[in-house]
Amino acid sequence: MFDRPYSFARQRYWLHALLLLITFITTTLAGADLARNFARGLTFAMDDDWFGYSRVWHHPALFLSGLPFSISLLAILMAHEMGHYITARRNGVDASLPYFLPSPLLIGTFGAFIRIRTSIRTKRALFDIGVGGPIAGFVVLLFVLAWGVSHSIVAPLAGARGGLQFGTPLLMQLFLWIKFPGRQPVDILVHPVARAAWVGMLTTALNLLPIGQLDGGHILYAFIGERTRLLSRVFLVGLLGLAGYQMYTTHMGSGTNWLIWAGILFFLALRHPELEDPRPIGAARSWVALAALVIFVLCFMVSPVRTPARF
Repeated sequence: MFDRPYSFARQRYWLHALLLLITFITTTLAGADLARNFARGLTFAMDDDWFGYSRVWHHPALFLSGLPFSISLLAILMAHEMGHYITARRNGVDASLPYFLPSPLLIGTFGAFIRIRTSIRTKRALFDIGVGGPIAGFVVLLFVLAWGVSHSIVAPLAGARGGLQFGTPLLMQLFLWIKFPGRQPVDILVHPVARAAWVGMLTTALNLLPIGQLDGGHILYAFIGERTRLLSRVFLVGLLGLAGYQMYTTHMGSGTNWLIWAGILFFLALRHPELEDPRPIGAARSWVALAALVIFVLCFMVSPVRTPARF
């Protein structure tokens, strides 16, 4: 039984379902392109988006080839958001069901989010809600990654071909090493399902950054309270430094990823809910926080996406 001390707002089920349906379509179309590129020995072709829509329009059967990617990715995103939703309800916090954000380009989605409609009153509730999403999503992406890597293939220098080049987080390196011992990640052409897990790892790492309204910011606030406001700005400056370092050390524009993300966080995510709760979160939650830190390290990429230099 969930505690319900508040009058919970009515869910707009039709809107959640509609956004999920549209996102399912756009991610499946993106998955069809990934499947086509996988068959051609490419990682990703940046100019394929609109052509992909046209191909599926003329050959509807191609839509089916995108299902492994879309189902895998949506399962990870759904697990993440439902982790937030369930922990919110357990703590008597009014939260919406997930809103999925479709995108006509790239991977077919901008992610998903839930709305918190009432205040979070305790550090323990804030911690539970913040950590619940990353851990739930991580559990699902482990299974997705294992399946995807097991169906990946050796293709020398595959990672250097295509319109985008992807970083390899520690977790994916571990799975690739188990499946392809002695091979470098650049020589492995990962299956679209493994690419869905990659997106899940990127999403998890970004959310666990210890900044403001991100999941990592909530976790940190539960430990140190108001000092999180200062540390959020310190970590934001760290992202800018990482962007500058990447731009200085490569001609491939990889630092742009962190520059854009730092800008988004500066304008939208530095605020934090105020709590009056002096109680510590307890030893058990401290161990869970350590697990979240390990997940962050396993999923983090210094350079998630690189674009080849044009000149």
